[in-house]
Amino acid sequence: MKLPKKIIKKRRLETLVENKLTHTLECAEMHIFETHEKVENFTLEFSHPLLVSMIKGRKIMNLNNISPFNFVPGETLILPPNELMRVDFPDASLNRPTQCLAMTISEDKIRETIDFLNEERGKVDGQWKLKDSNLLISNDMAIQQIIQRLLFLFAEDHPSKDMFADFMLRELIIRVLQSEAKTNYLKNAKALSVDDRLAYIINYIRENLSKHLTIKELSDKVCMSESNFYRVFKNELNISPIDFINNERIKLACELLKNPDKQVKEVYMECGFNSMSYFIRVFKRKELISPGEYQLKAVSKRRWIY
Repeated sequence: MKLPKKIIKKRRLETLVENKLTHTLECAEMHIFETHEKVENFTLEFSHPLLVSMIKGRKIMNLNNISPFNFVPGETLILPPNELMRVDFPDASLNRPTQCLAMTISEDKIRETIDFLNEERGKVDGQWKLKDSNLLISNDMAIQQIIQRLLFLFAEDHPSKDMFADFMLRELIIRVLQSEAKTNYLKNAKALSVDDRLAYIINYIRENLSKHLTIKELSDKVCMSESNFYRVFKNELNISPIDFINNERIKLACELLKNPDKQVKEVYMECGFNSMSYFIRVFKRKELISPGEYQLKAVSKRRWIY
């Protein structure tokens, strides 16, 4: 992510800690913060829901009920209103300032978008809603591109920029909601599986990776047609059921390959792949190296550590 030239030209250094440049639209404000010296326990608080995304450098975030964590480029943090942030800047200097984007979005805009999503693409169990808690997500390509585009729009002198930004903000909110739902499912599938059909299926897949899993079997278990199950699964998790199963199998394969006594043939069978060639193809697409190469690196790293 990069700052547009128009924003760079407008910057004025007034303070070395969280020097702020603000751009305003009808339903959102964007603040660009820069810090030019090391500092600890700097506090910030906003009265509206906040999206924070790192542009350059590193912060250590201290939030309620979460252990301190490094916040780096490629990550976005969603915070509820009035969340107190305590921030450390361990690396900032005049030559290497920390840059961060903080965007507040009106609660009316968020509510309107959530209502639209519930009407057009309602969840199979429950409703879409923005959780009243902190959420840290890794930017996928779509979210990264939307934020970059909004940076440009906020700084642009175009008479219709509010209209353009309105569409972009709606898409951003929807993608964040989907990312939040996916994160919740993946982290808490077992706990949620009693009351939520998708959580039940995620948990079932993880417990039966060695078996031959089909869309028909999975859809039957949650009393849906195959087409409706496929649509709901992809709508809420942003991934097809088959791709999700393959991803989980590759995660399992990576763990198994750390054992030097395991043969690649044993691993692919334990992970439920029906052929060695398909396993290798999927593994290389996900990990960018072959299973054999992965095992050699994992075993060598383990020996080096011990």
